[in-house]
Amino acid sequence: MKPELLIWSGGLFHVAFVVFHLTFRKLFRWDTELAKMTSLNRAVVPVLNLSLTLAFVIFSYLSLMHAPEMVQTELGRTLTLAIAVFWYLRAVQQIVFFGLRRTPSLVFFLVVVCGGTLYALAWIVS
Repeated sequence: MKPELLIWSGGLFHVAFVVFHLTFRKLFRWDTELAKMTSLNRAVVPVLNLSLTLAFVIFSYLSLMHAPEMVQTELGRTLTLAIAVFWYLRAVQQIVFFGLRRTPSLVFFLVVVCGGTLYALAWIVS
């Protein structure tokens, strides 16, 4: 498989995560749930979410607009590996913080492992 296609697929993967994270306020009922937290924590949660969403926008842009450079240059290969490591570490966090006993958690674990694998394979075959 061409590594550029893996990177481009990863870009679409990140677009899906951008959309997913933009729904968090409603999905997790932050209007009521965050009100139960201290003002500091109430501010930290959406700031972290928006920052992570921005990172996904950046990953999407790089992957969709610069796929050849992501596999043909040293800087691009480093970014490709870094994105793979990001998703594999996120998979570990899924186990640590959510466990794998419930089906949604297991599915999410598999999704993030797939994200890491897209970039790891692109790095390996490039």
